[in-house]
Amino acid sequence: MSRKKAYVIAYDIIDDKKRSRVANTLKDYGQRIQKSVFECRLNGENFREMKQRLGKIINKKEDSILIYPLCEACMKLRQTMGITVYSYDEGDFRLL
Repeated sequence: MSRKKAYVIAYDIIDDKKRSRVANTLKDYGQRIQKSVFECRLNGENFREMKQRLGKIINKKEDSILIYPLCEACMKLRQTMGITVYSYDEGDFRLL
């Protein structure tokens, strides 16, 4: 199995139904950290599969999905403010 990498995925989807479908799809791959933002740990196969599924949902002329790869050092330096703080526990997410 290939090594997992961390990603932050943010989206701006106009249509409510499509936005719900995008969120539900992303729940299969990671943890919601804000209303339109997810953190995911994915291997190459999962990453390609996720992108393919998302691409079938959105309207590429109206909607936007941003995918930011993060290195392990960046994840360790991540800072949060306010309520609901998430953390990695051996590659998985857990609520602190």
